[in-house]
Amino acid sequence: MPATDSIAMFAEGTFEEQIKELLDYLSRGQSEEEKAAFLQPFVDAFATPEGQKPLEEDEAKRKQLITLVLKEVKGLGDGKIEGFFNLLFAHFLSLFPLDAAETRGHIVSLLQIITVSDRQSTVKYRILANLFNSLPRRSGLRLTVNKTLIELASANDELEHLDYSGSEVDRWISEWDVSAEEKSAYLKTLSDAFAKSGASNASYNYELLYVKSLPSTSASAPTLDLIATALRLPNVFDFDTLFRIDAITSVKDTDLFALLQIYLNDGLSEYKAWEQKHGDAFAKYNLDKAQLERKIRLLSLTTLAFQNIGRDLTYSVIADLLQVEVSQVERWVIDGIHSRRPGDRKALPDIANVPYHPRKGARIRARTVGGTREASECMEDWTSERP
Repeated sequence: MPATDSIAMFAEGTFEEQIKELLDYLSRGQSEEEKAAFLQPFVDAFATPEGQKPLEEDEAKRKQLITLVLKEVKGLGDGKIEGFFNLLFAHFLSLFPLDAAETRGHIVSLLQIITVSDRQSTVKYRILANLFNSLPRRSGLRLTVNKTLIELASANDELEHLDYSGSEVDRWISEWDVSAEEKSAYLKTLSDAFAKSGASNASYNYELLYVKSLPSTSASAPTLDLIATALRLPNVFDFDTLFRIDAITSVKDTDLFALLQIYLNDGLSEYKAWEQKHGDAFAKYNLDKAQLERKIRLLSLTTLAFQNIGRDLTYSVIADLLQVEVSQVERWVIDGIHSRRPGDRKALPDIANVPYHPRKGARIRARTVGGTREASECMEDWTSERP
């Protein structure tokens, strides 16, 4: 019996009785004559000649019977679909070694049958999820099942049904006994699926995990794609994370890496100098000039806050830094507030807005977290006079 950290839960009754339950499900809708012909191979297999081990003690014969059942599964059937597949999975996984090619072949065949069925997608998701959860945590078959689930949900434009989190996916791939290349390909599948669905921030999170999983020697193009994605997304401001990726060294001589350094360490003037020097980069990496200027201004505003903790700043100082009119300062501060999404470390830090006062400006309290530039949770009333 294959080793597993999963526990097979069987219904009441003997093995033979439970197999007959599966056969009753598969033979629904058949005439008496058809049903008799369908059951005959199983009747023969159930027979125990004199002197041989009874079925409950004969693992080879039980495995033979499950193989026969698997060959007869040609669709999802009618009735208690989940119950049928749960019972089938329990017997199958308790008898077949998980690392055998035969086992993978049966799993792949089942996945194909489930996905092409015309049943409601939610039914198929539940069956696949049950199979995934029935497999041991370290089994590489979990990747195969999960990838099928992702591709099915993506094809139906229903990825939200999966409700995955980055930490959950990270834990899975650390557990699965598969090659590094297979793990990377899985993360790429996730990133592409969420990008296709329009969930750009989720896609970026998995793209980040994907690039982290690659060896530096083969990561140049994916790393450039990741940097470009981070620069394109309006609510991604945590560029320090990109510098902690091993593969970043593979692109250190590129124009995009130079731009990334500006977003981490410099300001608007340096950005504009880069823009004049690398005018072809916008089309090359599908970057939007207006979006890039907005982001560098918001980062510069955050840096200014950090550099002036507890101090009063006039609107004119902020306007000079952002290279905007004084009348536009408040709009930029509000933009910074709205760019923050709760719980998102990649967005600008939380800043609470205060009502405009014609004789007041704002004082920004700042702090640093993890080496990145972050403003504090609030922008308070301040006492400096507005020019």
